[in-house]
Amino acid sequence: MKYVACIEYDGTQYHGWQRLQEMPSVQEEVEKALSQVANHVVDVTCAGRTDSGVHGIGQVIHFESGAVRDEKAWRMGCNTNLPDDIVLRWIQPTLDDFHARFSATSRRYRYIILNHKIRPALLNDKVCWYRDKLDEHLMQNAASRLLGEHDFSSFRAAGCQAKHAMRELQAITISREGKYIYVDIVANAFLHHMVRNIVGSLFDVGTRRKNPEWFSALLALKDRTQAGITAPACGLYFVSVDYPAKFELPLKASPPSFGI
Repeated sequence: MKYVACIEYDGTQYHGWQRLQEMPSVQEEVEKALSQVANHVVDVTCAGRTDSGVHGIGQVIHFESGAVRDEKAWRMGCNTNLPDDIVLRWIQPTLDDFHARFSATSRRYRYIILNHKIRPALLNDKVCWYRDKLDEHLMQNAASRLLGEHDFSSFRAAGCQAKHAMRELQAITISREGKYIYVDIVANAFLHHMVRNIVGSLFDVGTRRKNPEWFSALLALKDRTQAGITAPACGLYFVSVDYPAKFELPLKASPPSFGI
């Protein structure tokens, strides 16, 4: 039987989602926990791999198992065997043609910026601290220029292994709640470091070092060296994934918020 499940994790202590030799990964911990419940080796496939230090709220996975377990047994058994910074939020049987990655129609990320003169202590690994004053309205003006289908080479990591840089950015919203700025991005798919590179370039616009029109130029240039820095991983959250209605998945996870 094929199962679909949702994983939440704090990525601080892991070298990303993907299983790696001799380095801790979220995938390795999830597979070990599921294998304990199934009493056989379980391999999982995720909706989107996240980098070292990136967090997940609604990471979706699928796997197959011949073990006879109800949903409660899977959930409770898996969570008993997972470390405290990873949890299985829900699990259910799914259709044979479901694929966590290829069935997805869009993915949503949220990037959280603490825009304040004093660095955080409790949220040190959960937000990106940026001390210089940022103008979120200028940032929104710039970000809106990325909407639609474009070649995002200027926002693509040098080591990105994607076959091409064409992606469809479906929504991007920058909002402020007191000292916190939230960058919400929805796309059909993302390139390696794409969100973090967009945010890093938005810093230049928010501080008025660049004007919003610069973002249009960056798309045309298709040159990563002309864009801004790569923003830190700690502020990035994989929030949710959209799938066709026929799969009847539970409600998507809500993005994290830290108030004012």
